[in-house]
Amino acid sequence: MAEPLNVLFITADQWRGDCLSALGHPMVKTPHLDALAAEGVLFANHFANTAPCGPSRACLHTGMYLQNHRSGTNGTPLDARHTNWALEVGRRGWDPVLFGYTDTSRDPRELAEDDPWLRTYEGPLPGIRTVCAMDGRPVAWTDWLNAQGYETPDHPGFAYGLRAPGPEYEDGAPHPRPMAYPAEVDDTAFLTDRLIDYMKSATTPFVAHLSWLRPHPPFVAPEPYNALYDPKAAPGFRRAASAEAEGAQHPWLAHQLGKRQFRAPDDELKLRRLKAVYYGLMSRVDDEIGRLMAFLKASGLIDRTLVVFTSDHGEQMGDHWLLGKCGYFDGSYRIPLIVRDPRASADAGRGRVVRHFSENVDIMPTMLGALGVPAPVQCDGADLGPFLRGDPAPANWRAEAHWEYDFRDVTSDAAEAKLGLTLHQCSLNVIRDERFKYVHFNRLPALLFDLMADPDELQNLAGDPAYAPVMLDYAQKLLSWRMTHDEQTLTHLALTDDGVASRPAGRY
Repeated sequence: MAEPLNVLFITADQWRGDCLSALGHPMVKTPHLDALAAEGVLFANHFANTAPCGPSRACLHTGMYLQNHRSGTNGTPLDARHTNWALEVGRRGWDPVLFGYTDTSRDPRELAEDDPWLRTYEGPLPGIRTVCAMDGRPVAWTDWLNAQGYETPDHPGFAYGLRAPGPEYEDGAPHPRPMAYPAEVDDTAFLTDRLIDYMKSATTPFVAHLSWLRPHPPFVAPEPYNALYDPKAAPGFRRAASAEAEGAQHPWLAHQLGKRQFRAPDDELKLRRLKAVYYGLMSRVDDEIGRLMAFLKASGLIDRTLVVFTSDHGEQMGDHWLLGKCGYFDGSYRIPLIVRDPRASADAGRGRVVRHFSENVDIMPTMLGALGVPAPVQCDGADLGPFLRGDPAPANWRAEAHWEYDFRDVTSDAAEAKLGLTLHQCSLNVIRDERFKYVHFNRLPALLFDLMADPDELQNLAGDPAYAPVMLDYAQKLLSWRMTHDEQTLTHLALTDDGVASRPAGRY
């Protein structure tokens, strides 16, 4: 009988899907992820289902689209009635553990009024045991740094961005200013060390989630990663001639560009510095991937550990004059996915690059499937196992990627006042295939892009009469998709004279 699998589920926060050297990125180098892809399967058209962190991770951990789990913003509670991969494996004897964070806003109906999890959106996923928490207050790391003789800021969260003294790149320095701490003790290495310690001591099959912050801001990298990439040589930005010209594309975009936290700096040198450091942080994470894989191989765990690497969402990084993750552009939603299945049944798939569309809602059913655990009916995604085995794509596999973005703000009505919407109308839906992207807003104009002719998404074709049939076709596809994926937890059941009848069925 084959030994039970371990699962190592890794997320790197805010990683654009085009930033892999295995996919031909012109600058960033990711040799260890490339090696992982050569031993597993690289999904080249993988997409997050929403942004920002909390909502996207809700999709990732529950296998549900935003339209069903409804945790639409950082801070919107995730309904306790929904299960997740940690609860599912926990019910079957595993001890799912966390190194990092899941950004789960807990259901207030399940907690006491004075529960501290009601004062943060960075709660833990229900069912997971936190071994090492690394969130906005990374006290595990800063306390350890103090014990090693390093000074840390009064607020632990400021340690993520603490820079060494000296001028910044745009002020004449030859390289972006480095982090104050050396790479061997930075937040990424610290979390890797804690995970390796855990795996060394594990006496039963483990299911571990490693959630690194990087390359998420603050964009500060330790030496030598701060100087790994030349800002002057970084690729340019996909954007209109000015932020004002960009905003003319759509009222929502004009509103978003007016918000300081999303507006890319006008200073070209600063923006190029941010991009170079963003790439440096990716290489920082890539080196830790190499360290983890070396440990798995040296310990023999590699032969019985499923490794999954992905992200929660992407990063605009100056494209369309935006920073962060938001809206409808590909930069915020196309992300990496690499899966290495150690079993002989996956040998035929090794080194495969899958061009079919995959989504973060597929991760939960894939991990459960590898462990022999049935995916719950709530899952909107599907098991990627056939791709891992080198099989043809399943019949009726999705031909498009889908995502949603909820731009409501419970604490402010600025978007509603600016755009003439109600709180519950602040949303958009996207359907995107290889040729077209259709963006549907609630009570605002739709958008249409021809991605073959306009891969930078600068020319909105929605007002062109020649594209009216395309608009109708994609609007209907979007409606059909939403209808297919309406919440279905109990819809496969019926109460009959003979009791409860059940007929589960896949979404595709």
